[in-house]
This record gives sequence, structure tokens and C-alpha cells, in this order.
Amino acid sequence: MAETTAERSRAASAPAPLPDPARWTCPAPLRDHPRIVMGHGGGGALSAELVEHVFAPAFGGETLSALADSATVTLGGARIAFSTDTFVVRPLFFPGGSIGDLAVNGTVNDLAMSGARPAYLSCGFVLEEGVETSVVGRVAEALGTAARTAGVEVATGDTKVVESGRGDGIYLNTSGIGLVPEGVDIRPQRAEPGDVVIVSGPIGLHGIAVLSLREGLEFGAEIESDCAALPGLVAAMLEVTPDLHVLRDPTRGGVAAALGEIAAAAQVGVVVRERALPVPEPVAAACAMLGLDPMYVANEGKLVAFVPRDRADEVLAAMRAHPLGAGATIVGECVTDHPGMVVARTGLGGTRVVDLPVGEQLPRIC
Repeated sequence: MAETTAERSRAASAPAPLPDPARWTCPAPLRDHPRIVMGHGGGGALSAELVEHVFAPAFGGETLSALADSATVTLGGARIAFSTDTFVVRPLFFPGGSIGDLAVNGTVNDLAMSGARPAYLSCGFVLEEGVETSVVGRVAEALGTAARTAGVEVATGDTKVVESGRGDGIYLNTSGIGLVPEGVDIRPQRAEPGDVVIVSGPIGLHGIAVLSLREGLEFGAEIESDCAALPGLVAAMLEVTPDLHVLRDPTRGGVAAALGEIAAAAQVGVVVRERALPVPEPVAAACAMLGLDPMYVANEGKLVAFVPRDRADEVLAAMRAHPLGAGATIVGECVTDHPGMVVARTGLGGTRVVDLPVGEQLPRIC
């Protein structure tokens, strides 16, 4: 039977059906996703939930519960920092570095964030069947050179090969140990109101460098990764005072994730001045073009420091005297308000909440 005018009018005015969440497709997946998704490796809220609800209950232990970049343990009377990291970056070589450089610098930087002097690394190669031996050799050479530059020795290692199509050329795992000097106690829980927040230099370079090569994008200027070993910079800071409260290298999830994790661990508020953040012009242009926030873009040669206010100027001067801290900048402070939360003061005088990322803006960048 033909549809009447009245029926057509009622149909047009009826409310649209509600969307079905089960059919959504989004790079930031639903929080109760029943399977592992890329966001679980992004260093944000999904990563934290995986650790909190799966790994921590399974492993237990007081040392793990600190959830620092590296664990600090006492063995034979010595305080030892111990860390491990796995690298799955694509592509293997990028402007300013390679997966070999990342494997060394990422682990020695994690050790340095506890104030340790890195000493030894282990290295595990997972190779995909069919990868060129010359490529493996280039990665190994880069790794060895980076280790010598960082002043550490690769003391042991392992190699595994997986079938063609079951890997991505090369995956690397490095673990490292180092000695923590007496009197040094650097951990996220030590942040306190009044602390000054310092970023050691321009942010966002690593993530944008990898993305630009991977996707064939150009942003008007070549952007190179900031991949570098930070123990020397940390040593210069410790010479000023051993009482550095917190150090963090803002890798996955960027500065935003690092600050959010520290605020949550210490239950303090953090206020950041957006205009003080050292964002290089090419990174700012790339982020504007792609709809990214530079606070969430990964870095591989920068650190965030929480320093007592009365030593902040001296620490900042020591950082700026070091090649890897020449661009160090005070970007904010710890406050008693909004504990566990990071907020940014915008250039227009407003305030916005800086949440932990749910997933990740840029996958496979470290």
C-alpha cells in the first residue's frame, strides 16, 4: 500500500536511531575491549590498566608496585637499578637514529631516571626469517656504537628467529643494570607541592621524525629524532644536589603521560604553562596539520624533572651547561590543588585538563 503524506511526515520527524557502540571503529578503543589492541602498548591509560589488572596481580611484589622507569633493589649491600625494555619501531632506521640506538638509549635513560650510573646491558634479537643479514649487521653496529657512547657494555644476549610473516624484520629487547649513588632517592612518589617542573629541551622530535619517514610526509624542514643517552645530563644535575625528587623520560605518551603518571603516584596537582613548553616550530606545524597535541608525542632524549624550588635555578643552570640540556626550560610547578591531576594554562588565560592518553597517537615509534 502506498505511503501517505502523514506517514512520511511522522517518519521524517522521528528521532534518529541511537548509534550502536559495538559497531564503532576508533583508534582509541573501548576501555573494556576483550582483546589486546595497539593502544595497550601506547604508554597511556590502557597500558596502565593492563599493568594494574593483569601483570601486577600476577607478579606481585613490593618492588614492582613502585612502577618507576627502573626498579631499585639492594643486592650485596649495593643499591642497583634494574630495567628492561622492548623495541618494535617501524621503520628500523629513521632520521637521527635506528632501532639499535633506541635499544641502548631507552634502557640507559630508564636507569638514569633513578639516578643510577648505567654499567651493563643484555640484548635480545628477535629476527624474522628473510631479513637481510646486512640489515642485522647495521642494527648491531648502531647498537654497539650507542653503547660505547653511553659508557655501558653489552655483557650478554640472545637471538631467536621467527617464521617469515610472523615478525617485522627485527625486534630488540635490552635490559640494564647500574649503581645508584648513596643519598639519591629519585622516584615518582617524591613529587611535592612547591616543586618546580623542568623539561630538558625541545619536545616531540622523535615521534614526528619517525612518522614523517613512515608516511612520507614533509613539513617544510627536516625533523630528526632526539634519541640520546641522558646519564651524563643526570650526573650534572646530581652534582648540584642529590635531592632531585623525580626524573622521568617522556617516551610513549610524551610529556603529558609522564606528568600524569607522576601526579597520580604522588597525589599532587601539576600546573603547566602551555606557552612555556619548548615545542620546535616544525613539530608545532606537523602537529597542527595532523591534529596532534605535541604534549603527547614521544621523545627519546629528553627528561622531565621535579626539583625543590630552592635549588631549581642552580639545577637549571647545570642542565643548560650540558649539551643535552641546553634548551632546558621551567614549564610548571606542583600544587596542592586538584591532586592526581595535570592542568595546562593556555595562552588565552584559560585552563584545560591534561588527561592520560587512552591509547596512542602514533603507534610503533619505540
